[in-house]
Amino acid sequence: MSYRALGTKSPVKLNVERSELDLKTAALQFLRDTCEDLRFDNEKEKEEGKKGIRYGKSLREHQIPYNMQMDVDRLCLENAVNRFMDSGVAQDAFDVYFCYLEMFVGEYGKTQSMIELLSEFEDNAGSLLMKHRDHYSHSVYVFALGLAIYETNAYYRQAYQEFYGLKDQRKAAHHYLQYWGLASLFHDIGYPFELPFEQVASYFEIDRQDRARMPMIAYHGLDRYVTISEPVKRALARIYQDEGVIFQSTDQLFAYDIAKKLSSIYIFSKESLEEILKTKPTHPEYYNCFMDHAYFSATVLFKKIFEEMGSEITRASVDALTAIILHNSLYKFSIAFYKDPKLNRPLTPRLHPLAFMLMLCDELQCWDRISYGRNSRTELHPMGCCLTFCENGIQAVYQYDEAEKEKIMRFEKEYRKWEVSMPQEKGSKEYALWKKKKPTLKAYASMAFENEFQQDIEKIVDLSHISLHVKTALQKRENQHKKTYLSNSNFIHLYNFAVALNGRWERNEEWRTSKEHGKEAQFLRDHMEEFLQSFKNLSLEYKLSNINQAKAFAGYLDAIHCFYTDHPVDYELLKHFEPQEVKAIGAMEHYRWLLEHCEMGWRHGEPKSIDQREMERIHPDMMPEDWMEDGKITKEAAYRNYQRLDQAEKDKDTEPMNAMLKLLKLFDGLRIYRLNVK
Repeated sequence: MSYRALGTKSPVKLNVERSELDLKTAALQFLRDTCEDLRFDNEKEKEEGKKGIRYGKSLREHQIPYNMQMDVDRLCLENAVNRFMDSGVAQDAFDVYFCYLEMFVGEYGKTQSMIELLSEFEDNAGSLLMKHRDHYSHSVYVFALGLAIYETNAYYRQAYQEFYGLKDQRKAAHHYLQYWGLASLFHDIGYPFELPFEQVASYFEIDRQDRARMPMIAYHGLDRYVTISEPVKRALARIYQDEGVIFQSTDQLFAYDIAKKLSSIYIFSKESLEEILKTKPTHPEYYNCFMDHAYFSATVLFKKIFEEMGSEITRASVDALTAIILHNSLYKFSIAFYKDPKLNRPLTPRLHPLAFMLMLCDELQCWDRISYGRNSRTELHPMGCCLTFCENGIQAVYQYDEAEKEKIMRFEKEYRKWEVSMPQEKGSKEYALWKKKKPTLKAYASMAFENEFQQDIEKIVDLSHISLHVKTALQKRENQHKKTYLSNSNFIHLYNFAVALNGRWERNEEWRTSKEHGKEAQFLRDHMEEFLQSFKNLSLEYKLSNINQAKAFAGYLDAIHCFYTDHPVDYELLKHFEPQEVKAIGAMEHYRWLLEHCEMGWRHGEPKSIDQREMERIHPDMMPEDWMEDGKITKEAAYRNYQRLDQAEKDKDTEPMNAMLKLLKLFDGLRIYRLNVK
């Protein structure tokens, strides 16, 4: 069984043959089958059997076996990836980050600001740039791509196992999931450093003038930030004791680790690389007037998880950090010189498997990314990609909006005209001038005409054991799956909303009293610290359930012709829900709850106690199986199920939505408005 401690298979069906998988299926198959027994502790399992106790957490501690909790956690991650692959939206990307952090790094609240900053900063600052596209959802796509390639490429799996000395295939997959997640999900968190640099450059950028002649940002005062603390220094000394090295700064650590892996193949030394790392943030003029976010991503991540959170540092976690620091300009221009055919040598997975995978997936993932920059919004980028994985091969068909057909035809006409005007003498001034006049249409041109897109990837990473075929296609844009609504904020604080929604139930009577006196906001402010601690004590499943409830609010508002925003708008301010609106919201919330619990393997039953309910995963509010159609829950059947509940149970679906009226105002300064619908 894929979830043997849970006693069930995932409800998400994977009906595609292993010989040919799409991205979603390959990623989910990796999580479900290849990562079976993830984070299991067999010693705890034996101890539970001998002592008759349970070490696992569900609604509270010691309710379920420890390995059962690990299975539930893995199913949470699988379902989070599944939801994201269906929608691609940032709020579903949030779930993947949340699951990974809770499972492998530490409690989400400790890294909350770091993760939310990237999404919020991009949304606010990206539009001031000439070129900028999303990196939040992008990172989760990169994560899924890496899972799919590992699942379907035997050569890479072998290279990874040999590099880390892992003979057991399942343990190797567990190891890969942990450290690939660290590298892929956090490889762009340093963008808040690059964005201000690019904003200033964009302000002065006129007619492609030389940036070196214009004002630019540089970052100084980093010495104390990159200095490694004594406890972490000692931990690193134990890891590298055979080499007898002591690291004073992250620059030294990164330079040493990269040089040890690559300097025998590429033309650089540890000393020269350390100097590059020191000068990258302070002298961007040395590096084509470019600020490398990858340097800051690795540095900030080291500081956050090892210095501040005290997480265990290993050689593999250092590898994840050096993979991050290599994925952008450092490797391309200072190590591999990928534009120089004489010096260029693509990276092989046997040299640095995590860096290889990160660079490959980062290059491949160029679809479905929100364009923030002024020029980026007018360029033509792929809206989707149909990826097919077979053993050791990838076929990528990048899909472009067929509504842009006129733009594409105009470009093709200009390109053909330019192509036939090529001067005969290649070294002449006329030839150089001709090259500068080449028509461009961003990604489409590089994929559809000269195959530059694939050629560039092959200069960066060695694809001799991964057959890559890139094509393009026109397709009608479909946005229904995006779940986009009028409701918006810079970044809706899902974690804080979930904390308050959960905590309110623990003080239900006080909440009701506060509500009667119109003091709900004060009540929430007074008890947030207490609510935060209660939330931390929940299992991952119950935390996600509260988060998903908060996420659903925008959709419920849309259904009753309302929306929230932080902008002043000329619409009727909503102070309370009408009775018919409450009823509609309650039915929708119950339908969502049913789907969520069904995905997590719950079924209808009448448990005699809460502990039995959590152990057997049966709930009286779940829909009887004979009401389902082919094992699926329809809206009509869900409404019928909702109608059979008593009022107290119905209130559990509607009361949180009433609380959201106050929570939005409290956390985001938002207001809810009613559309003028006749």
